[in-house]
Parts: sequence; C-alpha cells; structure tokens
Amino acid sequence: MKKPISRQQHGFTDYSYVPMVAAAPALVGFDDQPTAVVLTRVLSGSILATSLLTRAEWGLAKVIPFKGHLIADTAVGLFALSAPWLFGFSGHAKARNTFLVAGVFGIMAGMLSKPEEMPSAN
Repeated sequence: MKKPISRQQHGFTDYSYVPMVAAAPALVGFDDQPTAVVLTRVLSGSILATSLLTRAEWGLAKVIPFKGHLIADTAVGLFALSAPWLFGFSGHAKARNTFLVAGVFGIMAGMLSKPEEMPSAN
C-alpha cells in the first residue's frame, strides 16, 4: 500500500493534533466529564512527548526512531478508540465521539505515513 504522508507532513499533523485534542473538552462540550478531560490531556501530552523526542526534522531531542514514533501513534490511536468503554464515558456522545475521531486520526497518521528514517547528519 502506498503511504501518502511524508515524515515532514506527519510532524505537522502531530503538532496540530496536540492543541486540538487538549482543547476538545471545551470546544466540543464535554468539560463536565472529568475522566475524559484528563484523558485528552494524556493523549495530547503523549503525542507531544513522542513528537519532541522523535528523530525527525521537527523533533527536539531526536532519540526515538521515526518508525517507533509511528508505532506509538498507532498504539495511542487504539487506546483512544477503546478509552470511552475502558473508562466509563461511552454513554456521553460528545466525549465518546471525540475519542473515536482522535483514535481514527492517530491510527491513520501511524499507518499512512511513510516509515522513512531521517538521514543522519554525517
């Protein structure tokens, strides 16, 4: 399968995902769901941390291989998809649907990005 998202584009998607997911409780209207609110912070924080640590043009510390980053994105996406049922807020449509969208987005970003490592500076 041809993967249409470049490493550079992936960085843009990650750094866009972080504030959107963090702001989702207020933007979408589920700030009355404390567990879901905390989990949006966990999701956005984990993506921010892996982005800052990824060996890519947009990484700060460059310690995680890009392929490892893609695996983490996919895992975070799977976690987001299951979170409403694991943490008991599946009955709240706005929170549940936000996590489903975030999960699908994470899985797509992980699965549709070209797993090309950044060339070394040597």
